[in-house]
Amino acid sequence: MPRPRPGSSTPCWHGPRSCCGIATSAKWDYSARRARTGRPPTKAALKKLILQLARENAQWGHRRIQGELARLGHPIAASTVWKILHAAGIDPAPRRAGPTWREFLTNQAQGIIAVDFLHIDTVLGRGLYALAFLEHGTRRLHIAGITAHPTREWAVQQARNLTADLCTRMEPLRFLLRDRDGKYGQSFDAVFEAEEMEILKSAPRAPRMNAHCERVIGSIRREALDHVLIMNEAHARHVLAAYERHYNEHRPHRARNQLLPGADHQPITVHDLEVRRLLRTRILGGAINEYRYAA
Repeated sequence: MPRPRPGSSTPCWHGPRSCCGIATSAKWDYSARRARTGRPPTKAALKKLILQLARENAQWGHRRIQGELARLGHPIAASTVWKILHAAGIDPAPRRAGPTWREFLTNQAQGIIAVDFLHIDTVLGRGLYALAFLEHGTRRLHIAGITAHPTREWAVQQARNLTADLCTRMEPLRFLLRDRDGKYGQSFDAVFEAEEMEILKSAPRAPRMNAHCERVIGSIRREALDHVLIMNEAHARHVLAAYERHYNEHRPHRARNQLLPGADHQPITVHDLEVRRLLRTRILGGAINEYRYAA
């Protein structure tokens, strides 16, 4: 007959060693011990920083990135950096093959100026050519000249005019990027080599290797030439000069965080919109509009 519970006259039916001190088959509840243990997960912001360092520095391995993070005040294990890079599809070891063409252009942007020919059709069916230079770092545009007969001698003279106009601003430039058009020639390259610049030639039929110049020429067409009927060479010179001023002095550029080519910071934020008067300036008969607040 079962014994009564201690302090109670009711018999215990729970089996051996339950409330009577006898063993029972009931299982222990480990839910309190199931909390996550071990190393805490890496923060998303730190993962983003690791991937940024890896993409911006192709020659850095996971240990070099770990050292840079430690210098920035983010202590992290090298194995954790390795796992994050591996999961993102980035080789944790330095890439020995050297930077890609895009990485080279990005890293050397401040020292590259690119050149390309722009073709213009007049209303009379006459073809004109303009020589456009673009500084990669500042996105500053230079329309060197316009002609109906782009000879090698003409191209050389435009190169000389550009170097004379840039003067001291030629010092940070180290590379001239151009295609293999026969209108350039050795004398054209010699003008820039005299300024201690190296000539970079894009591969044949590879316009994307000079994508910055191709893009600015596309902008000239979409924003100006497609909306204006060019009459002759003098008219083309006037239109391109107006667009060049707009491009360099007013148009924001996404590659520079919406800054102008000559600016190094954003303008002061305007709060009193209600009392400000907005002025519109029409460029090329309204094909382009510029906006400013009245003083």
